[in-house]
Parts: sequence; C-alpha cells; structure tokens
Amino acid sequence: MLPSQPAPRRGTPLLSVLQNADFRLIWWVGTLHEFARRMELLILSWLVLQVTDSYFQLGLILVFNNLPRPFLSLVSGFLADRFNRRLILQISQVVNTLTVACILAIMAYDFELLKTWHVFLAITLQGATKAIEDPSRRTAILDIVGEGRLVNALSLDVVSNTAGKMVGPLLGGVLLDTVGFAWSYGFVLSVHLVNLSLMMRLRIPSSELTRQHEPVVRSLAVSINYALHSPVLKGLLYITILMNALVFPVQQFIPAIGRDHLGVGATLVGLLLAAEGIGQLAGAALMSLTRNVRYHGRVFVFGSLGVIVMTLLFVWSPWYTLAFALLAVSGLGQAGFSTMQSAITMLAAPPDMRGRMMGLLSFCIGVGTPLGGLEMGAVATAFTLQGAISGNVVAGLILMLPALVLTPLISRPLAQPPPATARI
Repeated sequence: MLPSQPAPRRGTPLLSVLQNADFRLIWWVGTLHEFARRMELLILSWLVLQVTDSYFQLGLILVFNNLPRPFLSLVSGFLADRFNRRLILQISQVVNTLTVACILAIMAYDFELLKTWHVFLAITLQGATKAIEDPSRRTAILDIVGEGRLVNALSLDVVSNTAGKMVGPLLGGVLLDTVGFAWSYGFVLSVHLVNLSLMMRLRIPSSELTRQHEPVVRSLAVSINYALHSPVLKGLLYITILMNALVFPVQQFIPAIGRDHLGVGATLVGLLLAAEGIGQLAGAALMSLTRNVRYHGRVFVFGSLGVIVMTLLFVWSPWYTLAFALLAVSGLGQAGFSTMQSAITMLAAPPDMRGRMMGLLSFCIGVGTPLGGLEMGAVATAFTLQGAISGNVVAGLILMLPALVLTPLISRPLAQPPPATARI
C-alpha cells in the first residue's frame, strides 16, 4: 500500500488537514470511539450509583477504567513504534465490541444476573484497549499529516473526542430515562460495530524511520531516560500526573453531584457531563485555526489553571445553570491542556521515539487517575463529596507551582530536537 500524499498547504491550516482523506477517516474513527466510550461510562456509572448508592463504588469505575494504563502504556508506545498501527487499532476495537456484546447479553437474559464485578471487568477491558490504541492512533495522525500540521490535526482530534464526550453522555442520559439500561447499552454496541467497519478501511502511511530491534526493557529505559533529561517533558509529565490524580477525577463524580447536590435525573446529568465538552469543543476549534504556535507550554499551563479554578467553583454551585456554565468554561481550559499535551510530547521527542513518549504520557495518566479516583471516593464517603473535591483541587494548584518555576514550559518556546537524539 502506498503512503498517502501529504495534505495540501493552500488555504487555512484547518482546510489543508481536512483535505487529507486518510485523516478524515481516522478522525471519524476517533469521534465514534469516544462517543461510544463516554456513553458506556455514563450508563455503567449511573447503574453502579443507582444500585449501590456508594460514592466509593462510583469512584471504582474510574479506578478500574484506568488501572491497566500504568502496566500497558509503556509497552503500547513501544508497539506503536515497532508494529502495524492499523492492526493495533483494529484488534483493540474488536475487544471493545465483544466486551459490550457480553454485558448486553447478560442484561438481555436476566438483568438481575448483572453484578458490579461484571461492570468493573468491562470497564477494565475498555481501559486496557484505550491504553493500547492511544499511542498508535496519535502517532498515526502524525504519520498522515506531518509535523507542519500536527497542532491543527491534534486540535481537530480534540474536537472529535470532545464531540463524543459531549454527545455520548447527553444521548446516554436521554436513553436511560426513556428506554432503560438494556436498550441504551444496545445502542452502544451498534456504534462499536459501525466503528469497526470504518477501521477496516483505515490507511496509515508506513513510517520511513529505520527502527532498531532493541530489547523491550532497554527501549523503555531509553524513553524514560530521555524524558528525565528533557526539562520540558519532565514538567509536562509532572503536571499531567497532578491533573489526573487531583483534578480530572471530579468528572467521574458529576453524576453524584447532579443527583445528590443539584437534584436532577439521568437526562440532566448527561447534559451536565456534556457541558464541559461544549467548552472544549469551542476551544479546540479555535486552536485548529491557528497557523503558528510558539509557546505550546503556556497554552498547556494556562489551560490547566483554568480547569482548576472552574472545577473549584463548580462543586459549590447551588444552581444547575451556573454549574453548567462553569463546566463549559472549564472545557475551554481542557482544550488547551489536551491539545498541547500531545503536541509537546511528540514535538519535544525525536521522531523515532514519539510512540514511546506517547506511551510514557499515557503511563503518567494511568498512574495518577486510579489513585485520584480511589482517594476521592474514599474521602467523599468518609466526609463530604464537595469537601473531598475541594481539597484535591487546591492541593493540585499548590503542587503545580514548582513546575512553573523550575521548568521552561512557560518561559521559552518549544525547541524541537533533531532526529536520533535518544540517549541513555
């Protein structure tokens, strides 16, 4: 199969990326994947909350969903650099489809047979496939569009992910209130089947890099060592761990805040979950139109700070409308955080290490998120949900300050390394 031709450079950066048919296809794949994933998370989270009435067990959804990441992410980055990225994506989607089909079969046969451990197992498998496919999909985007349009392509990728994040919970909440759990989950299965058919048509250009067949352990050691010697990557990964441990777990508890603090049902909880996506979609759309970004780190840091402030205000909002607006503004910050997180990780690494660096990024996300979800759920159960969230968010803000002072994330523009600079 011949590599795709590079996207035309005429017109706006956004149009030049969208003119690439291969990018459009992988963009749709990402959109449907995130749509189904977010809908499934809402359906299963609402199920656990209604059945157990436990903040701790609600937090376990987040824990099990991210538990595979620390174990698989570094290896998945290695796989993305060494093996067929298209095949990795397809196998991951097959596993997702079969997992949803099994849970749906239990629901359809006898809903009473469905236990929380079934839910936790399904969520764990979903997290495992996401950890495996993320580095392959992100580096495949770079293969398709090239370095010159990477920020624009990743902004569009954030747009597609955000569209799924926005529409998935909203439609999931409506379906839960109208047709119940089984039919809602059946809709999730249909989306997975459509996405699987699209993945069979994916075309990803073969990388021209010469890959050395070094042992897996040494390969992982090289990537970790490189990150430790890069002040930019070190600061980015540190902030990534903080945000995923202390701030982003709040998203898992939005159903509980909606039900117990704001007094709304599944439909309005789904709309509340979509609010963040609305702001994130607007922010990502704006960034996709930018021509040249020099200070990637500033966008990343200020996006993080915006999420922190809006989250702290959200948990104490007494009104649904205000809570919705605060989450929407938080989404603007998340757009900057998400886009520049991936862009900095790949642009600050040499070409032959980008897959492994994306795996290392996923590892840091996976380390922080389960710990944060477990701790936040336990503290919320022992004390109050608002108190647990507020304490975590304030701690995240304080712990972020050293990275702003000691690393060049906000003080200097990003300098891209020459090829083959990996060292150990």
